[in-house]
Amino acid sequence: MSNVKPPDTKREEFRKYLERAGVLDALTKVLVSLYEEPEKPDDALEFVRQNIGGITETDLEMESLRKELEEAKAKIVELKAKLLKYEAAEDVE
Repeated sequence: MSNVKPPDTKREEFRKYLERAGVLDALTKVLVSLYEEPEKPDDALEFVRQNIGGITETDLEMESLRKELEEAKAKIVELKAKLLKYEAAEDVE
């Protein structure tokens, strides 16, 4: 016979797994915290990310540094384009 379980059984096993792992409690706590927040944040998903418990200051700092790096890369591309423009103008003279 086949080892395939009905979808309801799989769903129930997954729910039990999430409960044992503490995922349901963590999600419930962060959602209750969001619900009780007097001024709702503009980005609810970011609120959940910051308050779920697995995100550390290091993670937030890394994200900030990644954004800063992307901005710096864009600036470099812009400056290279300007430099090429000026070099081309010098060649014409």
